[in-house]
Amino acid sequence: MLFVSQRKSQIYQILPVVDLLRLLWFYFNWCPFGEVEFKREIQVMNFEYKIENWVIDPPLVISREVMTAAEVLVVEVSMNGFKGRGESCPTAHYGETMDDVIAQLEQVRRLIMNDLSREKLLDIMEAGAARNALDCALWHLEAQILGKSVWEMANVEQKAKLITSFTIGMGSPDEMQAKAKKNNGYQIYKLKLGGNEDVARVRAVRNVVGDARIFVDINEGWNMDQLITYAPQLADLGVEMIEQPLPAHQDDALIGYLGPLPLAADESCHTRKSLAHIQGRYQVINIKLDKTGGLTEGLHLAREARAMGLELMVGCMGGTSLAMAPAYVIGTLCKVVDLDAPLILKEDRNPGLRYYGSEIYCFDSTVWA
Repeated sequence: MLFVSQRKSQIYQILPVVDLLRLLWFYFNWCPFGEVEFKREIQVMNFEYKIENWVIDPPLVISREVMTAAEVLVVEVSMNGFKGRGESCPTAHYGETMDDVIAQLEQVRRLIMNDLSREKLLDIMEAGAARNALDCALWHLEAQILGKSVWEMANVEQKAKLITSFTIGMGSPDEMQAKAKKNNGYQIYKLKLGGNEDVARVRAVRNVVGDARIFVDINEGWNMDQLITYAPQLADLGVEMIEQPLPAHQDDALIGYLGPLPLAADESCHTRKSLAHIQGRYQVINIKLDKTGGLTEGLHLAREARAMGLELMVGCMGGTSLAMAPAYVIGTLCKVVDLDAPLILKEDRNPGLRYYGSEIYCFDSTVWA
């Protein structure tokens, strides 16, 4: 059925009824009237996803695995000529497979294509890679429809650049020293540890990088005795922080621990629901959007954690500049930034973020929102 208008013997086909209704919905839900803005929700008319593989070169070794590639999920949502994109990196350590992540998206496909806001997404999807990619795509789409920047939408002050750490994977002391020599000149280094030679590993790198800042990431690879033994020695070597020393399910042992270095929760902290457990065990939280399930929850987590007196760090599971851009927004709120994933890829997405040594320059619309 069509609305038809006749004027001077000419017939003008205006719009199908369904398209007219959609136009009216968009007008009354998105267009501001003076001082009043009506409720805003995104009606996504198209939803697609794809899987991409990005080679990590050389492979990154951590305490529990060797990472050779980043298998990422890219979600695209579009409406009225606007398109939003988001990227995530499913993590086997958290029980995620690409098939499971895709299944989660398919379960909400009908909602995505009809009536879905980012806040509603928090209620209908679990935190994780699937929600992250979709949430970030919705941020990108909404920014374009509203004609606003993500910074305005998030109420976060934009920073022209951030200083990121550079990651050196776990190896023998000589191997890690060689990697440090090859990548000398960064302002901050994150060293992957998790074994009996950890103090020697840090000493070997310190001998190369001079006064550069260092923190270490154990990836749950120590026990409590190792933490008590190694922490003072690492402090003497100028290490600033220890990330996730114990397995997440064993970190009750940290209650009452008073060591020389602050402890950061990574595997132990996912969303705001984790914060009650964090208190009394850690002083810093590592916010990763693949754990929080997107920028929306990431911002909520950052603000609540900071209100509790916790320091903030932003990190990533892996991926390209498309995944780093929304994390950059969180990074502006953080004391520690660890968004070097594109630097360890054989190649990054083009266009991508601009890295100059330790400096990451803010994304523009060619990369993300």
